[in-house]
Amino acid sequence: MKLPVGESINNDAADPRVCLICGDRATGLHYGIISCEGCKGFFKRSICNKRVYRCSRDKNCEMSRKQRNRCQYCRLLKCLQMGMNRKAIREDGMPGGRNKSIGPVQITDEEIERIMSGQEFKEEASLPEHTWSNNGDSSDHSSPSNGASEGNQPSPASTLSSNRSLEMGGGYTAAVRDQYINAPMNTPYQLLPHLFSYAAQSGLLAPQPRSLYPQSHPLVMQLVAAEDLAPLATPMLIEDGYKVTQVELFALLCRLADELLFRQISWIKKLPFFCELSIEDYTCLLSSTWQELILLSCLTIYSAQIFGDLADVTAKYTPSDEELQGFSEDSMELMERLIYLFRKFHQLKVSNEEYACMKAINFLNQDIRGLTNVSQLEQLNKRYWYVCQDYTEYKYPHQPKRFPEIMMCLPEIRFMAGKLVNVPLEQLPLLFKAVLHSCKSSFISNRTGSSPCMPTTATSPGN
Repeated sequence: MKLPVGESINNDAADPRVCLICGDRATGLHYGIISCEGCKGFFKRSICNKRVYRCSRDKNCEMSRKQRNRCQYCRLLKCLQMGMNRKAIREDGMPGGRNKSIGPVQITDEEIERIMSGQEFKEEASLPEHTWSNNGDSSDHSSPSNGASEGNQPSPASTLSSNRSLEMGGGYTAAVRDQYINAPMNTPYQLLPHLFSYAAQSGLLAPQPRSLYPQSHPLVMQLVAAEDLAPLATPMLIEDGYKVTQVELFALLCRLADELLFRQISWIKKLPFFCELSIEDYTCLLSSTWQELILLSCLTIYSAQIFGDLADVTAKYTPSDEELQGFSEDSMELMERLIYLFRKFHQLKVSNEEYACMKAINFLNQDIRGLTNVSQLEQLNKRYWYVCQDYTEYKYPHQPKRFPEIMMCLPEIRFMAGKLVNVPLEQLPLLFKAVLHSCKSSFISNRTGSSPCMPTTATSPGN
């Protein structure tokens, strides 16, 4: 019987299912074979990060739940031998497979050897850079919807084909934006076409410099004005030589979370559309997105303090052997994904304007259960989606991939924020120490350049 992707395994003793790699309890069909979450994450990290391992023994180490972490070489080797399909992994490292129908693959010993030795990664690196197109996996990025389909990717809401939208060209694009962006805020919401064409990102048409739509600038400025760009007030200065304990670091993280949450509540009340939201929808949206809003702000406007001052505090905390041994594999995977996301934001150098739009789009999540006016939220969401795209394409005409790359950070933030709240409290200090330590070197090396999301009229927080 074929197991649906991502379906939980029933603990029914009459139908036991175990991971084909290590024998642990399987959670579903991952990359073509039945496996556990640990081996699924290990295989994805190994392929995405192009890792080359070494075995200190005879390349035949035992693979069991307790032994699987002792030899990464043999673990990856068994993943390949059992049929895990590396081509089912998304090239951008985001959650969700590229093709849910891909099953196990049989590859030759020579192919396995090329992967294990890193030769295949070198060959792939010599190929032309992948460009966004209107085929295959990139179709998930073209919908102005905040919904998340399976794998936490934006759900395609298109009722027209991508090819047809390209044929329509700039006229269709202009008509959609005019209809949407230029509509007054206080008028009844109108239904809009579901598809918005990315002519520039397809690589078929060269980006053309153009002017900003008249209504985009005031809408963006309203969002920026709602933001509190002042440095965080929570003290994060520690005397030299002081040793921070786990309890003290945890207490500091709680105080930071309190301040950040308070700022998100104040931000919502300053939004231009706040008075249009019902109390029920406002409460529902806040309770469902506050973790995501805090994580997004830490990666952008407060990054100087988080990856500067807070990182200095965590450096003075030394975890015990018991804490190190209790650091779970799920926390390890979350750590790596947070580091990946930090580097993505640091590379993009998201502006205040882009950040403000991202935050509004993420907050206006019409897929949350319990909302009373979904259509209103959907139209507001689309409004700021188009405004953000208009601003980004105007400000960065020679970066056609910038807007889809920025938008694809949102489902990853949503996914990781959900994971963070499930991390055992006693593991949070060590998790923050590991993430901030890994990211700080990148942050310092680029600090002399233009920092992302910094106030234009004040010095960078923490400087």
